Amino acid sequence: MKQKSFQNDVLPLKNKLYRLALRITLQQEDAEDAVQETMLKVWNRRQQWDQIESMEAFCMTICRNIALDKVRRMSGDRQSLDTQEHDTADTAYHANPERQAIEQDRLQLVRQIIDTLPEKQRTAMQLRDFEGKSYKEIADIMSISEEQVKINIYRARQTVKQRFLSADE
Repeated sequence: MKQKSFQNDVLPLKNKLYRLALRITLQQEDAEDAVQETMLKVWNRRQQWDQIESMEAFCMTICRNIALDKVRRMSGDRQSLDTQEHDTADTAYHANPERQAIEQDRLQLVRQIIDTLPEKQRTAMQLRDFEGKSYKEIADIMSISEEQVKINIYRARQTVKQRFLSADE
């Protein structure tokens, strides 16, 4: 059995943890705090590492729970992701500013729709569609069955599709 180390097994996950926390909290500072708290909790449980089957699932579960706690503590005031740092212009449309503006508006609309999804749907969709996780990995991270993962992803996609089409009319 391979010996687990913080540097080789935990630190490389920090970007994935940040994206997950950001999708849940919708605040950069809260996401950064959640990742830092996750790293501390994982480090403090280093005696249990040999019993952990998937370090990634373990870390993602802790991060998800911390991020959810932060959201619960926040006021009901939710803000969207800061799109300035995350948007990248589609280079295929660089010669057509009008087309580029339309695509940016559509991307912003989809992000806003995703931000309004229920937490379980938003997290499942994030892990599957943006992180590329398997249904089993998502089920482990979210502590739900694979069937519930599939249902949450299906509902999230349907909601995004319906809201996008109705807003695009």
